[in-house]
Amino acid sequence: MGNFEDLELYKECRNFRIEISNLVKTFPNDEKYRIADQILRSSRSITANIAEGHGRYHYQENIQFCRQARGSLTETLEHLICARDEEFITENQLSNYRNTYEQCLKLMNGYIFYLKKQKSK
Repeated sequence: MGNFEDLELYKECRNFRIEISNLVKTFPNDEKYRIADQILRSSRSITANIAEGHGRYHYQENIQFCRQARGSLTETLEHLICARDEEFITENQLSNYRNTYEQCLKLMNGYIFYLKKQKSK
């Protein structure tokens, strides 16, 4: 299956994680240990779970870690919505992050579907 870093899913989610990391640097200092920490953790969990699942070498385990990554992806979107509600980001920024979220979600679901097909062979 190659290296997890070669997966288009990983590359897209990694870029998303980097965008989030840069974004939280603009948040107010008093949010450093609140929403900034939560959004960083959830965004890092996405790529960490993709990597861990890939390293399991069993389709069902990989699928389970991808499902966890999908949950972290959605959690990250919720934190972005919260950041918008708190006026840390603009509606336009949220829309751009939502587009990236949707692209990552499509790739995630496609990869899970692929793994399910491979498992059933």
